[in-house]
Amino acid sequence: MTRQSKKYSQKAGMLPGSVVFIGEGKTEPASLSLSSYTPDAYQPLPLKTLADCSTQVKQSGGIVWVKVSGLQDTAMVEELGKCFNLHPLTLEDVVNTEQRPKLEDYGNYLFAVIKALHWDSELKKTRSEHISLILGKNFLISFQEHQSDIFNPIHQRLQSDNGRIRKLGADYLLYSILDIIVDGYFSLIEGFGDYLDEIEEQLLSSPSSQTLKQISEAKKEMLFIRKSIWPARETVAAIERSETPLIDKSSHIYFRDIYDHLIQQIDTGETYRDMLSNMIDIYLSSLSNRMSEVMKVLTIFASIFIPLTFIVGIYGMNFDIPELRFSWGYPGILLFMLAIALILVLFFKRKKWL
Repeated sequence: MTRQSKKYSQKAGMLPGSVVFIGEGKTEPASLSLSSYTPDAYQPLPLKTLADCSTQVKQSGGIVWVKVSGLQDTAMVEELGKCFNLHPLTLEDVVNTEQRPKLEDYGNYLFAVIKALHWDSELKKTRSEHISLILGKNFLISFQEHQSDIFNPIHQRLQSDNGRIRKLGADYLLYSILDIIVDGYFSLIEGFGDYLDEIEEQLLSSPSSQTLKQISEAKKEMLFIRKSIWPARETVAAIERSETPLIDKSSHIYFRDIYDHLIQQIDTGETYRDMLSNMIDIYLSSLSNRMSEVMKVLTIFASIFIPLTFIVGIYGMNFDIPELRFSWGYPGILLFMLAIALILVLFFKRKKWL
């Protein structure tokens, strides 16, 4: 979604843990799906009512992935929270799309919030999707803000039994989801870098007020990206350092790999941030240089016409001037003025001022 102002006033006066959706105003139907997998099989699970969720988790005998797409249906989110005994504050953060990335340990489950980001090359904007993840014993619940195909590669890996995802626990599924989200940041950083190259090229060739506007918009985008990636680093670091039994010790190295990716992305982002600051300095310098060029041309013209004006002022006085009595006096004065102008032009060229 594109960023816009969210209305928090509707929550004023409500009790902590009130499940009120905060996000884009458009209505989007919510969907819920279950799937279960073991080292030998992967299968979607039938779901007749929301109350069946916890029963399916207990009876599946494997890892259950509960996938929720769309957060506008707060009643469904609350019902799901009752099935899995989720804390009201968890549900409140699930439906708040402005919640910053974080990790909370509730003992019997881990709650993580992260932003899925991608670059819109047409609008030159960063699009964001609020994603909440709840890791429990033998199950994982994912909440997506919108219907999207971001998790399709994980479904394909589960179906094809490629790699270790079906052989490990729900903590590895959490890693796989975080990994695919963080890997998407690389595409975002690359797209944003290409946009900065376009601005820089325009800045060096023909800067204008539109260029300054683009730089300002790019700074806002960079600020939003930074506010999303930096907390994500803290979230992944907290998971990697966590001593909860829900995260197997053998999985810590995988979360450390995500952390390394985030560090690399943050370093690149800081480089782009410095570039944007330098672009403003370049823009102001280019304006100053253009103004200097204009003043230089005007000064040259003024320098040429000052002696000519002086001569015209003398011969324009109202008294008898002897040399004007001769037949060649008038053209002689004109030739003399022309010679002065040519000499000044040659002098300026010799000094490389022209």
